[in-house]
Amino acid sequence: MRMPPPPGRLVDVGGHRLHVVCAGAGMPVVFESALGASSLVWRHIQSVVSSGSLACAYDRAGFGWSDAGPLPRTAGRIVSELRVLLHAAHVEPPYVLVGHSFGGLTARLYAQRHPEEVAGLLLLDPADPAQWRRPSADRAARVARGVSLCGHGARAARLGLADLVVVLVKLGALNLARACARLVSSGELGHADEGVLVPAGKLPPGILPVAIRSWTQPRFFEALGSQIASIADSAAEVPDDQDFGDLPVIAVSSGLDADAAAPAHHLDLARRSRRGEHLVADGSGHWIPLDRPDVVIDAIRRLVDLVRPDAGAARPAQAPR
Repeated sequence: MRMPPPPGRLVDVGGHRLHVVCAGAGMPVVFESALGASSLVWRHIQSVVSSGSLACAYDRAGFGWSDAGPLPRTAGRIVSELRVLLHAAHVEPPYVLVGHSFGGLTARLYAQRHPEEVAGLLLLDPADPAQWRRPSADRAARVARGVSLCGHGARAARLGLADLVVVLVKLGALNLARACARLVSSGELGHADEGVLVPAGKLPPGILPVAIRSWTQPRFFEALGSQIASIADSAAEVPDDQDFGDLPVIAVSSGLDADAAAPAHHLDLARRSRRGEHLVADGSGHWIPLDRPDVVIDAIRRLVDLVRPDAGAARPAQAPR
């Protein structure tokens, strides 16, 4: 099942191409997606934000319209490729980086490595690197399961079986589709796994068909499996004692977060900035960009207003709460 033509452009980053789509003009806002997500997740937010900023969403290697990239897919490699992409695409820094979940790790690492290129950070339910450097038995089991399922997905995609499952879902034959998926995954895929790696049930109807096509590509499963397998290495690249100084940071917690420790971690991130703020997206699960896009849009606009060149350096910041 082929992808439709890309809405943006493909830019060579050193042997493979990444897809980036930008809209608007002004202060650049760059979106970093969650572990299994692509530029499609940001479509609505990007459209609104582009009315006052240069809003840029991209696909990591293997995702969406981007080519497969070299392995392993660590946060460090992702940050290096993103920087090459932005410079090659003539998206001039400094940037407001918006990172969701795993994208929070990469956004933080970008700010750590290239502080002169980052004007502000918006971290949406960001992952806590301390939980993944030395994962608990439960988290290690989740990593192993994710890697295994991605391996089955890649094999199914190469055989065209992923296309068959998608067709059955589109035809409404959900039970048959689930049976095929369990067969493809050697029985590992259960009902609870549906939608775990990607937010299929939350994507708007107009975007879902394109997202489904991207999920039938072997490169998607290979890249995602590598990101999952490398999560401890990625987490180790983000320093425990990262100090944001005067960099404006807004950390947003899910209002329905299943991880009780997450809000405390997010508040701690906000407090590491002298211009930090902690928010809670009421009524939202982990997928804040899809559950509460209004919260994300408002936070982006406030960050842009705060850091744009004509805003003035003396504007007071809101204290973390």
